[in-house]
Amino acid sequence: MPTKKAAAKPAAKPAAKKAPAKAAPMTKAAILAEIAAKAGITKAQAEAAYATLLAVAYAGAKKADGITLPGLGKISVGKRAARTGRNPATGAEIKIPAAKVVKFKVLKALKDGVLGK
Repeated sequence: MPTKKAAAKPAAKPAAKKAPAKAAPMTKAAILAEIAAKAGITKAQAEAAYATLLAVAYAGAKKADGITLPGLGKISVGKRAARTGRNPATGAEIKIPAAKVVKFKVLKALKDGVLGK
């Protein structure tokens, strides 16, 4: 009785190089936990303070001059003019209407603190 030869195994592919894992951004819970730990307050108090800061920032951004968060940046509302664009799929021209946009300008103190200048 003839024996069947096993099919030759294909050559193993070289292992693909994995890209270095990117650090995930901090979650809201992690930010609140760090605020609570560094300020020596409870997480509930940190969450209340964070919510208040956001409410103040949202209300301040709606004002004519915006709001400046010292050491961080300035939040304001700006206007984007109407313009003509192109549909990337068809190449047809489209009209993009004017719109209000939220602007955030990073202050020098933040740039210096992050970039170390």
